[in-house]
Amino acid sequence: MSAPESLKETYADEMKDLWSANDQMTKAVETMSEEAHDPKLKKMLEDSISGIRKHSDTLKALLEETGEEVEKEHCKGMEGLVKEALKHTVKEAPEDGELLDIAIIAQYQRMSHYGLAGFGSAAAYANALGMKEHVTKLKGIVSEIYKADEFASKLGEKAAKAAPQDN
Repeated sequence: MSAPESLKETYADEMKDLWSANDQMTKAVETMSEEAHDPKLKKMLEDSISGIRKHSDTLKALLEETGEEVEKEHCKGMEGLVKEALKHTVKEAPEDGELLDIAIIAQYQRMSHYGLAGFGSAAAYANALGMKEHVTKLKGIVSEIYKADEFASKLGEKAAKAAPQDN
């Protein structure tokens, strides 16, 4: 793929990157949900999987509307985040269930924040391009990610309080 030469191409590249990031994150969240101990965390992760897939469907539809090629562009940023997430929650995971849940929440939030940055940027590009319907859809996704992030933070605070303390 060549370098973008316009804001419209930059916008399309961002959406293709986000689509790839979403697919990678979905696989990681599926794995982390299997490892989670807290039922509320497990449910949040499972709900996130369907939300992320819905966001990918929105990206595909928006790409179609722009007339750009509807294809993913491998996201190396999310690749690194996923590798790190699985390292801390599967390969080198704490044995204590509450500590593992805290690690899962932290890794989930890192990946989510990457998505927030990407979807926020895409919304700004769409706004600059005068694509009001795209802006509405993308800002809606940002709002959904923020809500999940806030819920994850609350779960993390509860888990941290309950975790055994080193003395």
